[in-house]
Amino acid sequence: MIRSVLLVGGTGFIGRNLTMRLLTEGFQVRCFDRVKPQWLPPSVEFLEGDFTATHLLEPALLGADAVVHLASTTLPQTSNNDPQFDIASNLLGTIGLLNLAIKHRTKRLLFLSSGGTVYGHPAVLPVTEHHATHPMCSYGIVKLAIEKYLRMYHQLHGLSTCSLRLANPYGEHQRVDGIQGAVTIFTHKALNNEVIEVWGDGTATRDYVYIGDVIDAVYKALLSDRAGLEINIGSGSGTTLNDLISMVERTLNRKVRVEYRKARDFDVAAIWLDIALARQVLGWAPKTPISNGIAILAEAMQHTQPSLWKSQ
Repeated sequence: MIRSVLLVGGTGFIGRNLTMRLLTEGFQVRCFDRVKPQWLPPSVEFLEGDFTATHLLEPALLGADAVVHLASTTLPQTSNNDPQFDIASNLLGTIGLLNLAIKHRTKRLLFLSSGGTVYGHPAVLPVTEHHATHPMCSYGIVKLAIEKYLRMYHQLHGLSTCSLRLANPYGEHQRVDGIQGAVTIFTHKALNNEVIEVWGDGTATRDYVYIGDVIDAVYKALLSDRAGLEINIGSGSGTTLNDLISMVERTLNRKVRVEYRKARDFDVAAIWLDIALARQVLGWAPKTPISNGIAILAEAMQHTQPSLWKSQ
């Protein structure tokens, strides 16, 4: 039975929401990351360090029943600038984590992968887990390689592993000053009468999934006994950037200003995920339509300090 959970790279957007859910469910939570955040509850044990430093990471695994791997040093938009760094910091770091998990007999290791990048240009939509994987950026290639190592460690060492291929999560506690997170960034800019920048003509189609639904999926996967799998986690449908902007306008009852810029080479035209496997093996399905998610997000933004939505 899992009672204590280590979150590696747990101070970010997903980690914060997952921490609160696990505490609510009565789990002991430990967080390993480079900087201790101000929001971290006193009941959460925090260990500081870079997860590529195994001598710092190893004490964090002591007594932990399960590990959720959330750490990433790169983004899809920037990973091609230095693939060698991407490999050294993310792939090699993960192999070190896997070796420690074997050494300390970790019961479960869950990895949050990327459903938006590991497939590349889709041949068919929606994309199932059996679709070919041809990533267009180093970020996606490294995520895919990590998935392969998790499956290998499961087969060779019996480690219970699972990779969740997330679509584009959005919601409370996501940064508004970053370069990813269209729903959150667009909502923030609309509330503050700022210009929304769009790469391309706005027809790019993505799968946006509310953070509450993501956390439900992670929680179910954490407690599941299904191992050696890669599972899509998304909304099951696609939304264009232009449609997203229209939804934000209707939700906030205001017009927004939009500037269109040249499309980026690494962006695929359209992708959304088939989530039938998640329904089958996890008993999970998203509950929050994007229009409802935008409304929840806007309400939260209007009732919290703006600085809390930016990097600390």
